[in-house]
Amino acid sequence: MPDSALPEPTEPEPTEPEPASPEPSTPEPRHLSTPDPRHLSTPDPRRLSAREAVALLTEEFAELPHPGPAAGIKPDGPLDWQGYGASLARAVERTGEQESVVCGRAVIGGTAAVLIAFEFGFLGGSLGSRTGDLIEAAHEHARAHRLPLVSLIATGGSRMQEGMLALTQLQRVAQESALTAAAGVPQLAVLRDPTTGGGWATLGAGADMILALPGAQVGFAGSRVRPADADPAAYTAEAQFASGHVDAVVPAEDLRAEVALRLRLLTFRRDGTPAPVPPAHGDTTLPETGWDAVESARSPARPRAEAYLDAYFTERAAVSGDRCGGRDPGMLCGFGLYEGSGGDADGDGDGGGGGGGETVGSADRGTDGSGPRTIAYAAQCGTATRPSGYRTAARLIRLADRLGLPVLTLVDTPGAANDAAAEAAGAGPAIAELFTAVATARVPVTTLLIGEGGSGGALALAAPGNTWVAPSSYFSVIAPELAAAILKRPDSDVQATANELRLRPQDLVDLGVARGVAGTSTHPNKGTVAPQNR
Repeated sequence: MPDSALPEPTEPEPTEPEPASPEPSTPEPRHLSTPDPRHLSTPDPRRLSAREAVALLTEEFAELPHPGPAAGIKPDGPLDWQGYGASLARAVERTGEQESVVCGRAVIGGTAAVLIAFEFGFLGGSLGSRTGDLIEAAHEHARAHRLPLVSLIATGGSRMQEGMLALTQLQRVAQESALTAAAGVPQLAVLRDPTTGGGWATLGAGADMILALPGAQVGFAGSRVRPADADPAAYTAEAQFASGHVDAVVPAEDLRAEVALRLRLLTFRRDGTPAPVPPAHGDTTLPETGWDAVESARSPARPRAEAYLDAYFTERAAVSGDRCGGRDPGMLCGFGLYEGSGGDADGDGDGGGGGGGETVGSADRGTDGSGPRTIAYAAQCGTATRPSGYRTAARLIRLADRLGLPVLTLVDTPGAANDAAAEAAGAGPAIAELFTAVATARVPVTTLLIGEGGSGGALALAAPGNTWVAPSSYFSVIAPELAAAILKRPDSDVQATANELRLRPQDLVDLGVARGVAGTSTHPNKGTVAPQNR
């Protein structure tokens, strides 16, 4: 495609929004070759044409049939906007596309998917009535064939020349996205330059996982409708990532691998088998006293969440941010590929419930919990958890529940962050949100306490009835130091208070709070280890 097919401005001119094409023809399937990012027709990979964007992900792409046009379409659209029909004709000639989106089936890294790719050269990738027809058809196809849906977005928003009929397409797109989500079909979004207006507020921000190209303009407000003194840096992919609205910023050359990984992880078969309890890392000697347990859990040498996740999964894809303006580096969330042997982590042999539904995608595995499978994870990293961390974990658990994937949680925090900023950010509501997500999950949740279990800020991430503890851990209603202070005891009584709290791993098992102490794979502690190690 010639350079002239790609518009220079980062947003569509107000006079050039693109309406849906009246062309009813069904194009032949088109297979694409892989572009070398160094030799694309556009030097900036953020500003690719729709088909160049598709070709970054796959060589196997075939367009879906175009829905027929509605009867009685006027040459200048529903508003009789003077010159609109001519603008459409020029857009078709300039881009070779019939509308501002190209929709089709593709295979990305071995996983079949439905793609929606925006053509920004077609009147700024704007959404009109015909665009809504095509997006609706793509969602219907994804649901009918249970294929994940990937949106490659580059749009300036709704199409002005179609007025309110264009704006209401956002309701239509949102409804389709909600139906696809309810069907348990994953939705991914890739944010190109620009992703603004209704396209960001529906297909973009509404996706299950969101990737963005570096430097892409991302924001509800386009550059021409922002305050004059607005900082442009606040409307970028990087700013949206920092604020918890984007899961990852990915260079164009890595996009295929990153999208393929997420599709692969989100489309493994669902069998309702719980996540096996990880073997304990580090020292597996049980503490003699309560204070010994506290010191062991607080030791800088004790393995943290990263060590557990690296040993448990062969590959991972992060879910980052709470979609409410925050990120907490102390809460790691995402989906990982577990290739160990299966296990009945809840010990009852029935494997628990599940978000259920039919299989999405084409990944094969056994139905007895054996072989590679996807497990969602939420892991605290030993720091005081921020409200955004709790909301991110709740987001992860709700998504796993909808997709029918088991969840593993790793508990390790001295407690919830309790500073003024945490209160202003809604610490209480965020913790409540996580308690509710765990309590209402239909998929099995498995928990391992790997370090500190500080009060409700730790308990919110723990699975009722399926929590296990590592030898170097403790769980307490409150930290021993704070308990002594509340009881007006001297500092010299802190250690004795720790003993009274009965917070050791073996105490937690005796009290029925924990199901057992996880042993190592080579030196299990008989009688206190997780079922898969017996």
